Amino acid sequence: MFRIVSLLFVLFLSLYAEKIKDISSVVGVRDNQLIGYGLVVGLNGSGDSSSKFTNQTLSNLLKNVNVKLDPKDIKSKNVAAVMVTATLPPFAREGDKIDVTVSSIGDAKSLQGGMLLITPLKGVNGKIYALAQGPITMGGFNLKGGKKQKHFTTTVKVINGATVERAVVWDIYHQNFATLSLKKSDFELAVKIQNTINNYFKEKVAVAVDPRTVQLKKPSNFSMPEFLARVENLNINVPKDAVIVIDERTGTVVAGSDITVKPTVIMYGNFTIKIQKETSVLELTEDLQKVKATPQDVIAILENLKTSNAISAKIIVN
Repeated sequence: MFRIVSLLFVLFLSLYAEKIKDISSVVGVRDNQLIGYGLVVGLNGSGDSSSKFTNQTLSNLLKNVNVKLDPKDIKSKNVAAVMVTATLPPFAREGDKIDVTVSSIGDAKSLQGGMLLITPLKGVNGKIYALAQGPITMGGFNLKGGKKQKHFTTTVKVINGATVERAVVWDIYHQNFATLSLKKSDFELAVKIQNTINNYFKEKVAVAVDPRTVQLKKPSNFSMPEFLARVENLNINVPKDAVIVIDERTGTVVAGSDITVKPTVIMYGNFTIKIQKETSVLELTEDLQKVKATPQDVIAILENLKTSNAISAKIIVN
């Protein structure tokens, strides 16, 4: 089953100006993805039952505290092997706290109530940037048969569960040049950003070099942080793209009330739906719900409608 949410305010938001920081990013100022392998302990019999890598990891861990135990002799179901992922924000410093997502990679039934043991989190360069550890909190839920919401218990979060140990250093203060990267390719938008910035500073400090790139040169009377702060907060009138957001885990469909589906015929699995006149995505989703379509069915149908140009909105699946 899935839920339908209509964002009636999407249409009105399309009339508002966007800040440059909402439609572009400064090249080099970005998040970094971290990953690590660890153990969750303290489970109430809901851990891994037959995962060899879990037993081997636990055996290795016990050796560090002078307890020698053959992995074959480990029968505990109170431990689960997990992958831990996190996002390191730009300019994070040593000692900062970040959230982590913990996902079971064995046959554990649930991670609820467990404790994540200290887990090094590495970047793509193999260096450790954070250490994760802490009690598990439940996040995410599942819908089954329209009944009460139930938690996903094998993918959970540890809020502020990691401590940053290494900063990604970038000396932005002494830079004289910067580059804006637009979130979508658009010649008109790139030129509009260029002209807006130049008009604000009353000198040529911005040049659009392609539909996604605007190069910046810092004025002599500004520091780079101050210059970028002024640039990012300038307003640009941009038409709002229509977007449909689908949360596959929760079965939630979010769409603007103005997003429509053109007349078409949908044949998917056991479904045959004829749309004889233009209808809204929300009406279509409601009809699919009536015939007990799953979230996966809805995703597949909407994506095929997008491919056939029956829907002009962008589809985002989380």
